[in-house]
Amino acid sequence: MFERALSMTRVVVIVPVLVLVLAALGAFAYGAWIFADSVQKVIQDPLPVGHKIGLFLLIIDLFLIGATLLIAAFGFYELFISRIDADGTTRMPAWLEMRDLNDLKTRVIAMIVLVAAVTFVEFVVDEGSGLEALELGGGVALVVGSLTAFARLSGGHRGDQG
Repeated sequence: MFERALSMTRVVVIVPVLVLVLAALGAFAYGAWIFADSVQKVIQDPLPVGHKIGLFLLIIDLFLIGATLLIAAFGFYELFISRIDADGTTRMPAWLEMRDLNDLKTRVIAMIVLVAAVTFVEFVVDEGSGLEALELGGGVALVVGSLTAFARLSGGHRGDQG
């Protein structure tokens, strides 16, 4: 009886799944709004081009963050509640299937690394200060290296994931 009740508590994971999906939708909507605003700014004042590129990199960043949030939502749902493709009617891409927490962790870490790289490029394009870019690049490299080492040492890297 206790085990069954304890097993049913996994349904509370629906709360973070819903929050993550809503947050992803918010990131996508915000990215779309920034895009519309950026297009208007580029049309009104097309030069200099370099300062406008940062706006579009911000959009990429927002969409990557939204994708990361969705991946986390899928992962929590699959790990705690039910397989999304269990009925055979919904087909999930193989890279989105979560077998354990390491799968989820690896995918989220990969997206964080990608977001950090895009954010760094956005900074370099917008700011252009060599010393600040070098300092930020060193910090990003340290974080990326640490996350990569953590993922590999904790069993988050499998040969079949590429």
